[in-house]
Amino acid sequence: MIEFQHVKPGKGGAFVRTKLRNARSGAVIERTYRSDERLEQAMMDKRDTQFLYRDGDDYIFMDQSTYDQVPVSSKSLGEAANFLKETGKAMLILHDDEIIGVELPASVDVDDHRDRTGHPGRSCVGRAQVRDVWRTGLVVQVRCFVGRENSSRSIRAPVNT
Repeated sequence: MIEFQHVKPGKGGAFVRTKLRNARSGAVIERTYRSDERLEQAMMDKRDTQFLYRDGDDYIFMDQSTYDQVPVSSKSLGEAANFLKETGKAMLILHDDEIIGVELPASVDVDDHRDRTGHPGRSCVGRAQVRDVWRTGLVVQVRCFVGRENSSRSIRAPVNT
């Protein structure tokens, strides 16, 4: 459930307007229910895991409690795959033993830049930004003072997936 609003009109019975997200597809739908209707709660399980490596289209995670290796398809990860770092922590979300998503920390430190293009010789004025490509393939815009000479430093990136 994304949001809900309880409405009590002057005439007729009360009802609840909701915005619901499909756990598997991520689609958002709006539904209206009478206030006396009951809904079945979807049971979600969360597992604390660590990302180990990538194997073709699958990402291999290790369950922190059982030490089992769990393969996760890139489709299940979505945009979160761009922020995965080897030995990085992640929380896998399961429904009926099927992985439907992943929660990452609020920010990740990225220290593996592959390519940075900018304007060499220009001074950094205002909000000038350059294009930075990470090894995961994600293209981001960074401030120009984070130039090639600073490429050994890591960048803390917010994860907004």
